[in-house]
Amino acid sequence: MPCSRPRRLIGSLSSHSSFIRPSRTQRLRFSTQHHFYPSGHGFRYGLHGAQLRCASTTAAVAASTPQAKDARSFPTRLKNLFLGTTIGFALILGYYYVTDTRASIHEWLVIPCLRYFYPDAEDAHEFGNRALKALYSFGVHPRERGNPDAKGDLAIEVFGHVLQNPIGTSAGIDKHCDIPDALLAAGPAVVEIGGATPLPQEGNPKPRVWRIPSQKALINRYGLNSEGADHVAMRLRQRVREFAYHMGFGIDEEAEQSILDGKAGVPPGSLQPGKYLAVQVAKNKWTADEDIEAVKKDYVYCVDALARYADIVVVNVSSPNTPGLRGLQKMEPLTDILTAVVGAARKAKRKTPPKVMVKVSPDEDNEEDVRGICDAVWDSGVDGVVVGNTTKTRPDPLPKGYNLPAHEQRLMLEQGGYSGPQTFERTVALVKRYRKLLDGGSYPSPEKEEESPPSSSTSPTTAAEPPTTLFPAASPLETPEATHPPTTDKEIEESVARDAQRLKQETPEAEAESKAQSIIRIPERNNPFSASHTSVDTPPPPPNTEHSAASSPTDTTTSPSPPPQTDHHPAASSSPTPPTPSIPSRSSSRERKIIFATGGITTGAQALEVLAAGADVAQIYTALVYGGIGTVSKIKEEMRAELKRRQRQGR
Repeated sequence: MPCSRPRRLIGSLSSHSSFIRPSRTQRLRFSTQHHFYPSGHGFRYGLHGAQLRCASTTAAVAASTPQAKDARSFPTRLKNLFLGTTIGFALILGYYYVTDTRASIHEWLVIPCLRYFYPDAEDAHEFGNRALKALYSFGVHPRERGNPDAKGDLAIEVFGHVLQNPIGTSAGIDKHCDIPDALLAAGPAVVEIGGATPLPQEGNPKPRVWRIPSQKALINRYGLNSEGADHVAMRLRQRVREFAYHMGFGIDEEAEQSILDGKAGVPPGSLQPGKYLAVQVAKNKWTADEDIEAVKKDYVYCVDALARYADIVVVNVSSPNTPGLRGLQKMEPLTDILTAVVGAARKAKRKTPPKVMVKVSPDEDNEEDVRGICDAVWDSGVDGVVVGNTTKTRPDPLPKGYNLPAHEQRLMLEQGGYSGPQTFERTVALVKRYRKLLDGGSYPSPEKEEESPPSSSTSPTTAAEPPTTLFPAASPLETPEATHPPTTDKEIEESVARDAQRLKQETPEAEAESKAQSIIRIPERNNPFSASHTSVDTPPPPPNTEHSAASSPTDTTTSPSPPPQTDHHPAASSSPTPPTPSIPSRSSSRERKIIFATGGITTGAQALEVLAAGADVAQIYTALVYGGIGTVSKIKEEMRAELKRRQRQGR
């Protein structure tokens, strides 16, 4: 049907002899309703456009039948469904990929972008921490997916607590307690934050961090920049209270104390099973090193503020960027400082006090320095040593004979501590020396043993050593000198002769008398005449005691029948009161000191090597800077692959 309305409208307009110009509002309304377009002095009707619009309207009416509409909408809907599903799956897979620490994007895209956009290493570090903190707050942070540690193939016991794996991160990555949980989610079993100083300090002037890309190394002279112990303690307190709230304990001080007392069933520092949070403390740079009392006050102030929120307190006396700090590693001042720190840590307001470790320098490697540090560790009651820090030396480039580029040669002249793969061999050698001296070369005096309160650390005869299938070279069960000092054949013969004089003769009368007494079974291995007796299982009893070391009530299940008793032995009395234990010997009462190793560890094979040398935990820092957030997962995968290879070879 032809569209006749425009013609009628045109005719009606042309019939008016006096045409009055309408207002703007009338023109707009009229043009909208009748397809007229305003012109200079009146209206100009778009006849051609009106005809086209009428034609299109007629076609639309014809196409609006149900059959045509369904035929057109079905392919469109199918296409939209496919497109939406594809986009949804891509987003989900992308999310899981990007937030998985094993994704190669973290090493091959994120790290190069950071280095490109932030030429200054410290700026890149700070941006990375801010980004990781923001991602964690929204729950889209990188994490180790699949829980590969659940198999327990890398589990190790440290301070009486089974850790999921022996890998940790060193202090310096999270100086101000911004991202402890984000780092724990990346897979390490130990995260060390800090170092924290009593009062805030800015550290050394910038720039103070440089990359050596060809060596995958760093040079830094931060100078222990810190926001202060109180600021770090505030963040740790907030973290504990938020955890208490999510666990249903509340968010007040009582709820916080419940978490710190272990009522949630997790370590009070890490707040995660199978993991530890270590907090490093240091002194302010303006505190005079000669004033030991002032130095002690600095460390004790930090411990008082932070110890209750930490599983481990690390005393840093080895930073190369704080003038005079390494001078505190001499035996006398170090013993005084560590004794004060241990005393403050044991007063922490919670059920179980944190452990205390001291971080020592790799540059203090002569025999006198190492032995003095070990003596200070024993005399002060410190629980372990963190072996390694950045070094003032400049190792030769790798591979041997490689010539550094000119700009890297200039950077090597910068003052500060050096860290990188080149320091690994030195770390391994130093760990072996500390393990040997701590296990067999230094002993606490009897006075120190009597005065020091009992500690909850694991005894060397318990499960404090790593599994023998994982680190055989470091197992005390296979290394006698790791549990007691080496004995000579002469000492063994003297011990046997001495015990033989004290034993009753194996006569029928003596056997009848023994049967009439209350029996405390003594392990067969402690009988010098037993075929199963070996000097490795139990060290010989000290000469100055009248009681056999085997008379402890705890050893009651080894032997099926009681061996001959010694004269005047408490078990020979008819009194049911158990005997009072005598003062144990130095070798039997010592607790195995824990060693954390840091310096140059970049691969799983290197981690296994340093653990076999005597370390309990291998810590990384520079490897994380160059390898990204997935470095911990990568190292653990390499460790598992290496262990499987050794098993196939029958090692």
